[in-house]
Amino acid sequence: MPEEVRAAKRINQEGERIIDKAQEEAERIVGRAQEQAAYLIDERGLTEAAEDQSRRIIAAAEDDAAQVRQGADDYAAGVLSALEAEVGRTLGGIQRGISMLEERRAASRPEPEPDTAAIDDGYAPDGYDDDVEAGAPTAVHR
Repeated sequence: MPEEVRAAKRINQEGERIIDKAQEEAERIVGRAQEQAAYLIDERGLTEAAEDQSRRIIAAAEDDAAQVRQGADDYAAGVLSALEAEVGRTLGGIQRGISMLEERRAASRPEPEPDTAAIDDGYAPDGYDDDVEAGAPTAVHR
């Protein structure tokens, strides 16, 4: 066989070897690209699943917070209502005590004698100023 034919065969074989190697490299690159695409798809799926889960957790936490807030409001309203009733009872007791003391004072005050009512010393023990029209109350000196 002539040398040129052998050289051509070697060149041809070398070309086929380069083509095979390039084909293998291309298949390897495509395989890695497919793996990367699958990973990204899985990653995106995981991301979406994580986002869905976080939305569910947030919604549940907001519901729990609303229930706690409602319970606290109900409790506070009950405590304030009870306190209002207690303050009302206490105020009623205070008002009854004041009325009782005023009745005792009125019962223990001596009635002015007719001749002392005409004397004007600027102080009226009955709580009325004698210089003011009859029947018009003024500040009581105590």
